[in-house]
Formats: sequence, structure tokens, C-alpha cells
Amino acid sequence: MPSILIADRDQNERIGIGWLINSYAIPYDKVHSAGTMEDVFKMMEAHTPEVICLELDMIGRGQWDRLKLLVEQYRPTVVVTTSEATFERAMQGIGLFARDLWLKPQTPEYIRRILTRCCQEHLDGKRMTEEKGTGSGNSRDVSYLDLFFPGHAQAKSYSLMLAQLEDPKRHPELLRFFEEYPFRDKPDLLPLGETIVGVFPMDAAVSPSWLNQIGKRLLMDWEANNDAPLFLVMYDASNHEQSLNETYAEASQALQVRFFKGYRQVTVVDNRVNWTMIDPFLTPAEQRAWVEMLDEGNREELKQWLYTHFFYKEEPYPEPGLLRIRLTSILAQVRRYMISHGLDSGPLEEEYHRVFETILYSPILYRIVVELLLFINQLLDAAHHPSDESRADVVEQAIRYIEGRYTDPALRLEEVARYIDRSPSYFSTLLAQKQGNSFRQILTSLRVKEARRLLLETSLSVQEVAERCGFINANYFSKIFKEKTGTTPRLLRNQKKR
Repeated sequence: MPSILIADRDQNERIGIGWLINSYAIPYDKVHSAGTMEDVFKMMEAHTPEVICLELDMIGRGQWDRLKLLVEQYRPTVVVTTSEATFERAMQGIGLFARDLWLKPQTPEYIRRILTRCCQEHLDGKRMTEEKGTGSGNSRDVSYLDLFFPGHAQAKSYSLMLAQLEDPKRHPELLRFFEEYPFRDKPDLLPLGETIVGVFPMDAAVSPSWLNQIGKRLLMDWEANNDAPLFLVMYDASNHEQSLNETYAEASQALQVRFFKGYRQVTVVDNRVNWTMIDPFLTPAEQRAWVEMLDEGNREELKQWLYTHFFYKEEPYPEPGLLRIRLTSILAQVRRYMISHGLDSGPLEEEYHRVFETILYSPILYRIVVELLLFINQLLDAAHHPSDESRADVVEQAIRYIEGRYTDPALRLEEVARYIDRSPSYFSTLLAQKQGNSFRQILTSLRVKEARRLLLETSLSVQEVAERCGFINANYFSKIFKEKTGTTPRLLRNQKKR
């Protein structure tokens, strides 16, 4: 049986419609009610009611976009009510694909008739879908064979979702998130080593705008309770038919766009990515320019050269593999500088190999360029001050920097590494060797320690404590706090009051 949500600011209206449904035995399984739009949003996401009876006058100006997205995502039957018989209200109802518009006050008989019809239409539609599914003998489920073997699945319009976390070890968490997520059209999920593939059903009303909206919503909802950076590719196949294997091959190419955009992004594509072809090797003139910039120690010129040649803001992008070759060509000139200045041994030699691996394997172009610049600056410092060992311990400098800025939610390993003039990977290794903990562990420990103090010594709300300690989201703060202390922020505060 379908469920219904009655949303109206007037409690008497909500009670009256609920009473009418029960009195006439209209077969709704559950009757939910909401007096504010925030309650409406929570109910739609938590219970996904099949029918919504909604007062238009309660919708705030800044709430329309979210409401339209939820209506498009869950596709409920919408009935709108209003006390204003205006053209604007009628257009708002049309924008929500309303089944009917009631002008208050409306007769109980009319309300009964419309709600009964909405319920029956839903039951009829569900029955037809089930009969169609059992009668055809075809399941929309797809398999790994469809994904990887050409011609295994027949040519159709397959719309896909491809998701990658920066840390693939956390993909089981992401898979659970997708399995529990209230999609309007639930995709078949095929987890791979470094990617989770979602195949939307063939009859889904998919469009580029919907894919973009649902992608952004997925990203927002994931980040509300998780700190693992996510990258999403949404593939729109509405304009052509091909096998799932061909579609996946094109969609997976778009994952490489992450190389330029970074994580926490959504990319919508409808075809194979067209990369720009470039010469990956430095020209003789460029090689001479690099030798001169290094010999002169011109840091600003080196920086601007790299920024000009490697920061791409718009498509079409160069093929990532060619850019990696070009970066190794630059590193070859840096290697010549190291050898000529006797810097090809000890920690700098180790750092050279780390930078080389970063160029080959780092998924983000910006990080590669930053690490290369930091390494070059280290070489220039060593070349001009070879016997200078009077600097304070860089790890201690870093710890003091973290202690002074741990309340900033945007604090990252890369920022601290820049402060001490080391590459992030080299700094991370030093930190683990000298402190026995990672940057994230040290930062979280400081934040939780301060949060515990504020919970015990102040009357700040949990949300305020979270924000003051560098946590953007209170739910994620509570989760981390319990992991580290064994209790929740609220329980800790309640224990204090006893």
C-alpha cells in the first residue's frame, strides 16, 4: 500500500485530512504529517511517501530548488493546496508536476475523491510494473560479464554512475552508502577494485540535468557524514545505444578528468572524452630555459613556468599520460642540476625518488606540481646553503603550526608541508618516523581533546563545539568523538551534570 505525507502549516488541516483518510478507509499504509518545509524534506528522504499533499504557501523562496530536486528524484504523486487563486500559484503547482490543485477551503468529498484516485493510480501502476516484469522474463540486473565482455549485453541506452574515493580502502563504506541511499531509480551496483559502478534502470527518466543534480546531491550527502574525498562521473546515454561494455569504456575515461579537477567534483559526460594531443617532451629551447632558471635560482620564474604550462581550467584537457611524461622530462633537467651540485645523495636523493613516483602515480595534477616546486626549492636551498644545519627541527615547527591552526576545518597536510618547505609525502614520512602518528591522527587528537574540554567546561551546543574544533558537520564530529573517547558528546555532557 502507498503512504501519504500531509504538509500544511495549519495543524487542524493536517488532522482533518488524516481523519478523513481513516474515516473513509482510503487504503494508505501510513499517513505522515509535516508543519514546516524542513520536516517535509526529512520525511521525503526518510520515508519516500508515494503521495504528497502540500500547501504551496508554506514553501520559502530559498526552498524551491531542493523541493523540485526531491520531487524529481523520488517522483511522488503531488497534490498542492493554496488559499491564493493566482496564476503564480498555478505555475508553481505545474512546476511540481502536481496531480491536482486545491483551493482552500475544499469540500471533504472532493478531497476524498482525489486522494482515493491517487492511491488507486499508484496501486494500478505498481501492479502493471510487476506484471510486466514477470511476464517478460527479463531482469534489469546487469553483471560483470556485461561490463567487461564486448557484445555480452545487447545495445541499449545505459546510463552509469562511476564513483571513486581518494582512499579505495574505504569503498565498502561508500558501497553501503549507495545501497541505503533513497534513489528515485535504484542503480545496479558493481563494485570494482578502485571504482564503484552504478547502472541505472533502462526505464529511468534520465537527463543531463537530472544526472548533474543527483550527482551533486550524492556528493553533498556523502560529505555530510564522511571525510573521504569522492569523485563522481555521471554518464548520460540518452542520445545513443551501445553495449554496456562500450558505455563503461567511455565513462571510465572520464574518471581521468579528476586529474585536472581534483576530488569533491561531479562530471557529467555523454560520450568518449576528447583529449588534446601535446608533445610530451621539452624542446631544446625549453631545456635551456630550465637550465638557466635553475642555475640562477629564479624561484618565481620557475613557479610561473609550471603554473602556466600545467594548470588547466577548461576543457579540452591534454591526455594525462602525456602530461606525466612531460613532467618527467622536466624532472630530468632537475636531475642534471642535482648531479652538477653534488646533491644526488642522502635525504635529497630519497626525495627525488618520491617526487618521481608522485609524477607517475598521483591522481591529481595540482599536487604533482606543488610537490615538484617544493622539491626544487629544497634543492636551491641546499645548493646555496650546503652547511646550514642551524634550522629548528622541521617536525617540531610543523607540530607548532598544527597546534595553532587545528580549529581551521580547511587545514590540510599540504598546507603544513608548505609552511616547513617540504613536500607533503616527505613531511608525512618524517611525521610518522618522529611522532609515530599520521598528520590526520595528530590533527584529530588535538580537535577531540579541545572538544572534550569545551563540552565539560562550557554550555556551548554540540554543533558549536564541533565548529570551534574544526569539524564542519556535527554528525561526523559525534562519530569521530565516540571512536576516540568511547562515548558521545551528549553522553559526556550528561555525565558531567550528574
